[in-house]
Amino acid sequence: MTERQFVKTTIEDRVAIITIDHAPVNALDQKTMAELGEAVDEVIADPAVKAAILTGGGQMAFVAGADINEFTKLTTPEAAKEFIQQGQNTFNKIENSPKPFIAAINGVALGGGMELAMACHMRIAGDRVRLGQPEITLGIIPGWGGTQRLTRIVGPAKASELILTGDNFTAQEAYRLNLINKVVPGGEVLKTAKDLARKIVSKGAVAIAAAMDSISKARDAELEAGLAAEAANVTKLVATEDAKEGVTAFLSKRQPVFKDK
Repeated sequence: MTERQFVKTTIEDRVAIITIDHAPVNALDQKTMAELGEAVDEVIADPAVKAAILTGGGQMAFVAGADINEFTKLTTPEAAKEFIQQGQNTFNKIENSPKPFIAAINGVALGGGMELAMACHMRIAGDRVRLGQPEITLGIIPGWGGTQRLTRIVGPAKASELILTGDNFTAQEAYRLNLINKVVPGGEVLKTAKDLARKIVSKGAVAIAAAMDSISKARDAELEAGLAAEAANVTKLVATEDAKEGVTAFLSKRQPVFKDK
């Protein structure tokens, strides 16, 4: 994997671990965001990777948000639009990836950090983590998908409350809102994310990609179009080597050995 200054990538057992390591709180400035976009592209294109984990370096933060110093440079509408689109494009790549991304939220996830976590397909959080969209306290609003993804996940009433107050909330509250998959002790966040990723990558890559596509259609399309996409994906899968191996293994009462074909 390419060496970068603020975003590190390693691979373990076909799982890519992308760590945002921009001390002290992993804030997303333009350089860090650019490196994150490059790392995401690299992971998605790598055939050796079947799933990815996003986490923060250090103990304080997953990502504390956008680097507020960047806002002093956004002196024109054009500059502001470019900065917003940079983040939206990267987060859209994650959300639309054929490979699942898991957010291992090991510290505070505020503003852009929470938006990054919501772009991932699954989220594991430490039990002392706090999350929030505090942008309104700065006189602005979320710009990297927060108004859209939060509304889709928790509903318009709760999203309105969280965005309009700017209040932080606990991992336990996030779990109750279906924003978080699991809340675990802080020291177990990355391990839990790795365990989940390993369970996923034990399945066939072709089926994983088909499932990701069908789930994406459920999020973005009307039911009829989503059902059509699901049927098309299943139709393609039944002729694959992995599907034949899965059925044979089940009937033979053994574990399948998938070849990602």
